[in-house]
Amino acid sequence: MIKNNYYEQKLNSQKLFKVYETKIPRVKQYLDAEISFVRNHLTGSERVLELGAGYGRILKALAGNCKSIVGIDISDESVSLGNEYLKDSPNAEIMTMDVINLTFEEKFDVILCLQNGLSAMKVTSSNLIEKMLGMVVSGGKVYFSTYSEKFWDYRLMWFKEQADKGLLGELDLDKTKDGVIICKDGFKAITHTPEDLKMLGHLSGYEYQIQEVDESSVFLIIHKK
Repeated sequence: MIKNNYYEQKLNSQKLFKVYETKIPRVKQYLDAEISFVRNHLTGSERVLELGAGYGRILKALAGNCKSIVGIDISDESVSLGNEYLKDSPNAEIMTMDVINLTFEEKFDVILCLQNGLSAMKVTSSNLIEKMLGMVVSGGKVYFSTYSEKFWDYRLMWFKEQADKGLLGELDLDKTKDGVIICKDGFKAITHTPEDLKMLGHLSGYEYQIQEVDESSVFLIIHKK
């Protein structure tokens, strides 16, 4: 990840919080479905790590379904807000850390990189995937998720809503297409196709599966067996 990136400089803290205060029902459904999918695969005994945790939205939603959950984010402001947001979740915490400089000594049962984190954190290299898998216990899992192409119209609607709130720059509609969203202030979000996810799964060297959820998310789940 680039240290001085968009999420650290502009889309952090309270602005990031407002991103998820959407008035679009289908977007709310997508966000809930993504979390529910992971929740339904937890037994309550797992130690979980989330990469790119923002202010802790997913941490808080999953805290009651695992033994412990830790999140990292590159933005000090988002982490500060997150610690307040998570104050009633004693088994959840968030800390400032860059995904390319992970410094945990312990290993985790589950690692999460959700809500198109592959794009935001530029998690595409085999070396980084290998490093993540090195932090997972034998038998553990890593979950990556991106957008389904079936969700494109709603995703575009959501980003327009964010731009109208002043959270992002105006969308460049001439360049926004084929799964890529570009704003006139320099923001860019891409989408990884199921074929991209299959390639990452293959590069991992472990068993993996691709699964679409709610016609809005596509998950890559790597099983470290």
